[in-house]
Amino acid sequence: MHAAFSLVRARHAAPVRIVMVPGWHNSGPAHWQTCWEQRLPQAERVQQQDWEAPERGAWVAQLARTITARPGPVVLVAHSLGCITSVHLPAAVAARVQAALLVAPANPLRVAALEGFAPVPRTVLPYPSVVVGSDNDPYCPLDLVQQYADAWGSELVRMTGAGHINADSGHGAWPEGWEILQGVLQRVASAPPHAVRQPAETCRMCA
Repeated sequence: MHAAFSLVRARHAAPVRIVMVPGWHNSGPAHWQTCWEQRLPQAERVQQQDWEAPERGAWVAQLARTITARPGPVVLVAHSLGCITSVHLPAAVAARVQAALLVAPANPLRVAALEGFAPVPRTVLPYPSVVVGSDNDPYCPLDLVQQYADAWGSELVRMTGAGHINADSGHGAWPEGWEILQGVLQRVASAPPHAVRQPAETCRMCA
């Protein structure tokens, strides 16, 4: 399992950017990612060229470009297919990530249009993370979410009757999730300082 948040060295001279990573079809105006983005001045959203027909290489490359577009540390806040996109990041880019909140990760084998995102990496992430899953998510059963969390070294938050944890399931502003995010950010901000790891060479996906 990955080291606890208390081991993250993340008090930085540069402010931590929050990168929102939506899933398939993007996150609409009533989605909690949109609500939070509007509340957080340091937040930005990865802008995929094609939200309707996702392709793993293109989605991962665009997220990598978003992360590396400016210097400084990053916290990822991902939903559904955005979680799977995030864990596919190459190591040189993942080195810039200080923590991640991964909500309702998708099962790409459930939908033919998403099969290109499989297999899902099952290795420990190089940064601390919190995975949130629901016991009645129609897109990914909780036992698979548990497998993801175990493989990634993530803390797992189990929700009851929360569906896919999106606007359709009644999670608009989602105050419970907001509290989880604040805990993640607080643990990142209060950790001992270190220099943000920089890639030894430019990531080919970001060029």
